[in-house]
Amino acid sequence: MGAAANAPADDPAIGATAAEVLAKSKLPALVVRAAHTLYTFPTPEPQPAPVDFTISVIVDKWFAENTFHAREFQDLKRLVELKEKQGLTISLGLPTLNEEKTIGKIIQTVRAQFMERHRLLDEIVVIDSNSTDRTAEIAQGMGVPVVKHPDVLPRQEKWKPDKWRGKGEALWNSLYILRGDLIAWIDTDIVNIHPRFVYGILGPLIREPHLVYVKGFYQRPLKMAGAAEARGGGRVTELTARPLLNLFYPELSGFVQPLAGEYAGRRSALEQVPFFTGYGVEVGLLIDIWTKFGLQNIGQVDLDERVHRNQSLTALSKMSFEIVQVVIKRVGQKLGIALMDELNASMKLIRYAQDDFQLDVADIRAHERPPIITVPEYRARRGIRSA
Repeated sequence: MGAAANAPADDPAIGATAAEVLAKSKLPALVVRAAHTLYTFPTPEPQPAPVDFTISVIVDKWFAENTFHAREFQDLKRLVELKEKQGLTISLGLPTLNEEKTIGKIIQTVRAQFMERHRLLDEIVVIDSNSTDRTAEIAQGMGVPVVKHPDVLPRQEKWKPDKWRGKGEALWNSLYILRGDLIAWIDTDIVNIHPRFVYGILGPLIREPHLVYVKGFYQRPLKMAGAAEARGGGRVTELTARPLLNLFYPELSGFVQPLAGEYAGRRSALEQVPFFTGYGVEVGLLIDIWTKFGLQNIGQVDLDERVHRNQSLTALSKMSFEIVQVVIKRVGQKLGIALMDELNASMKLIRYAQDDFQLDVADIRAHERPPIITVPEYRARRGIRSA
């Protein structure tokens, strides 16, 4: 506790503090007195590891080079020329579930612009998830093929378990139905439909042959108390998806809206990656395509503004829960650990009654389909020989 020295006779051997330490110590202790002040040198606080700015530089470079605006591709005559020069065929899939209020205007807009005025699209197909309203009737009445996705592949338990439903399931099945070299999907709840939602996501793929996948992004106004907040939408994106990607996949942190429902890709890429069957399909595709093909081969495009119906907080909570599972599953696979096997896949939902609260339990599991190129029926349809 110090260094030895001679002390005046009337000076106590040790002070009160040292005496208290000795009294409380259960181990042998040595007390040494110093005649002068002893200086101690504080141990430096451990410093955090230096920030690696390499990923930040890579993402910034990608953002500058691979972010487009839809207006760059509004010359449809030029896009058609590039399409024909490359010998491409292009399909548009419209996933639907009870969209009778919007499906008619969407079909009218895209067919008039991309099949009648300009032959950018070779086919438009509605991929319906057993709507109970007039969605299918309206589409068929306008001459657009409607396919019920549960009826696409043969009813084998391996491919068609009844519990596997969702948007991702519809998209995965649509790869079997659609014929194009380029596949585009847009959501069918868009209120302010405009041709840019289609040419915006297809343009980069047609003009930039190295790109294999393009995501749309936009401002999403949120309606609250009759007013619209211009950037208030995309709540799950900002509160769940982007924080998770920044944390576990910082290379993907430059995507403005990783959950956007408007995107397009080359069949040669899409057929090689798995599809999560539910709300996790968008973030799963982004992670898997990046893993297989690299950031430099993915683009994103500004589609200005998208207006659609806003979902309830309960629905968004369930969506977030599934998205979290997808990210955790992929992180676990990256580490060689089956993380989801150790975690809970049921969610307690708070149900508000008039004067009470109740708990409901929902089983929300992130199922996934294998790359469709591994499905024998798909290989036969596409004329792909088995290895």
